[in-house]
Formats: sequence, C-alpha cells, structure tokens
Amino acid sequence: MSADASLPEPPAEPHVADEQIQLVDARNRPCGSAPRAAMRRFRFWHRATYVVVRNRRGELCVQRRTLTKEVFPGGLDLAAGGVVGAGEAVHVAARRELAEELGIRGVPLRHLGGFVHDAGGNHIFGSLFLVDHDGPLTLQVEEVAEAFWLSPHQALVLEGVTPDTRQAVEALLAGGELEAGR
Repeated sequence: MSADASLPEPPAEPHVADEQIQLVDARNRPCGSAPRAAMRRFRFWHRATYVVVRNRRGELCVQRRTLTKEVFPGGLDLAAGGVVGAGEAVHVAARRELAEELGIRGVPLRHLGGFVHDAGGNHIFGSLFLVDHDGPLTLQVEEVAEAFWLSPHQALVLEGVTPDTRQAVEALLAGGELEAGR
C-alpha cells in the first residue's frame, strides 16, 4: 500500500445545478433557498450581481459565454457576475464572480444600485457594480470563451447580447455612470 492510499479523498465539488441559491419574494425579501436547477425550472425570484468592467479608455469588457452555459450559451455578456448564493451578501457574490470569471481581484467595486429584470422567464433583482481595470484578464474556461473591449454604445448594438446584462449597461448609461471621466 502506498503512502498516498491512506489519505482521505478530497470532498467532491458540488454540481452547479445543486448549488443553493438565495430566493427572494417579489419585493426582494429573502424567503429561502433552492438548488440552482429548481430556481431555473420554477422561475423563482432571486438575486444576481452585474459587475461592469471598464478600462481607462472607457471601453467595456465584453465576454462571450461558452457553449456549455445553461442560459444563453454562446451569448455575449456586458458584465461579469451571476446568481447570489444562499445567505451570501451581494457585494461578496460580486467579488467572487469577478475573480472567478475574469481573474480580477483586489480592485475597488463601486455599487451603483440595482434594477429588476423580469423577462424571458427570469425574475431577477440585479445589483449593479462598476470596476475600473486595465490589467490582465484570466478567463474561467468553463464560463468565458473570449473577452474583448468595446465602447458601451458599440457593445449595446452587438447581436446576441444577454438581455439582463444589456439592461444593466443601459441603466448605467441612463444614470450617467459610464460617461468619460466618471
């Protein structure tokens, strides 16, 4: 028997569909949790984060979703982010998603409010964040196929932009948050 045979097996990673998601009611009040698969199937209200990444030229980081993504496979995201886990604060979820998807860590996030996305069977209370970043990106191969930079207006006219991230960027534009120098 080798020395390695006596070591315990590391715990298995939870399957994404089993991940517990924070559920909320139609007023954004926590009301329990459910596995991600049930949240999608029953179209429960939930929270999600949207972190718009901007470089010093005012361009946004546009990410192409992998073809294996459950929702909008191959689509274009104008923000990093995702659903908020059960009991997780939105700012913690935003930092986690930004680090996972784009490898961006240790940068200040500006929380710029939120929006409601209630379309296409999705019932989301979105929390909006903005981060300025000119450093390298490390893409999460399971979720992000490629990333590139475009002005907000160029990004919004692309075919295949996910409707929730489109709404997030439109909200930031309407609030003047993506103007040069801000």
